[in-house]
Amino acid sequence: MASLLLRNLNTVVTCDDADTILDHVDLYCEDGVIQAIGPDLPQTADTVLDGTHYWCYPGLINTHHHLYQVFSRNLPQVQNLELFPWLTALYEIWKGLDREVVRFSSLTGMGELMKHGCTTCFDHHYVFPAGAGDLLGAQFAAAEELGIRMVASRGSMDLSRKDGGLPPDSVVQTVDEIMADSLKAIETYHDPRPGSMRQVVLAPCSPFSVSSELLRQSAILARQYGVRLHTHLCETKDEERWTLEAHGVRPLEYMARLGWTGSDVWYAHGIHFNDEELRELARTGTGVAHCPISNMKLSSGVARVPEMLALGVPVGLAVDGSASNDGSSLMEELRVCYLLHRLTSSDKAPSGYQVLKLATRGSAALLGREDIGQLAAGKRADLFLVDARRLELAGAEYSPADVLATAGLRGPVDYTVVEGRIVVKEGLLAGVDEAAVAERARAVCKAYLDRA
Repeated sequence: MASLLLRNLNTVVTCDDADTILDHVDLYCEDGVIQAIGPDLPQTADTVLDGTHYWCYPGLINTHHHLYQVFSRNLPQVQNLELFPWLTALYEIWKGLDREVVRFSSLTGMGELMKHGCTTCFDHHYVFPAGAGDLLGAQFAAAEELGIRMVASRGSMDLSRKDGGLPPDSVVQTVDEIMADSLKAIETYHDPRPGSMRQVVLAPCSPFSVSSELLRQSAILARQYGVRLHTHLCETKDEERWTLEAHGVRPLEYMARLGWTGSDVWYAHGIHFNDEELRELARTGTGVAHCPISNMKLSSGVARVPEMLALGVPVGLAVDGSASNDGSSLMEELRVCYLLHRLTSSDKAPSGYQVLKLATRGSAALLGREDIGQLAAGKRADLFLVDARRLELAGAEYSPADVLATAGLRGPVDYTVVEGRIVVKEGLLAGVDEAAVAERARAVCKAYLDRA
């Protein structure tokens, strides 16, 4: 039985139901589960760390990403485009995806997430070029190599440009093809058990790239097999206009007619919901993945997060695709989220600690997970440690619960632990040779972009 003991932690920010903050305690975990937290625990362990100078937090949980976009970020030709023209331009690159590109972009993106305290990543993959092979298998293999907990999506598109959508013909499939492969993905990869390291979500891309029939059939299949549903919604005014013109209703009503509301559904972005729609999200328990940096980069708008929280809408935090963020640090997202809503909502904005809880408890709820997102006996041992003696934290140590969002954290965390295993040690990935992965990733990226 593998075990880990963190001895005499300076501060433990638990994010539990009581918002407990503990000082000078030990944390003991065994076989991936936290067994005890308290002073002077009697246990010994295979691995013991002196936590005297460390702040300990639950692992961050990313609820919306597009890992393949790591290899199409920071491209000057798309820097100042908004969503629809941005997508149209980038599909010409993305149609060249293959297993190697997906493998190394996943290693790169998830590696960065882990170095900044993230222990669970949901990836919304929806580009499946003909003949590209088992792309979800490549992602799960990368996650296993790194040691991160992963939720992958069998995303989908069936409307190409000839049908009034945005993507080229080569990356769309028929509804029957998508349903058959969605079922295969669930049966092959989805593990519903507590502590699961890999799960599958069904995630058609967006209302303007999929048909009503695909959305309807995806919802039926997901509920038949007990998996969750995810898509982009209310991200831009262009999408709103498209839905009104194509279907005669606003985006949320359109989705609701197709079975796409409920506690097993969460949307990415959710910027342009009106008052009535926010109340409907709260009533149905439908969640929102908040992506502040991406929303700003693409000039999409500011999600009404303070109002969502006041109404009880489930909200988690996310980085979104690296091409609309240019990075994969959920830690950076904490501070940007805090500052954005201070700017736009003043005293109604969430506090630094409340933003941390969005990225832990809130994100866990979107994924339907009760076993992660907090530090307590019986929960999975997913956490990260920050050395409080860092120069950039001097003078900011008076509220460890708020500091990650208010002052922010420069550079990687000191340790990241997933399922009781140290996966980041002294700021470096423990499971892979970072330099070798980076070198190969650059070569794969160059060849991929050259083909486009």
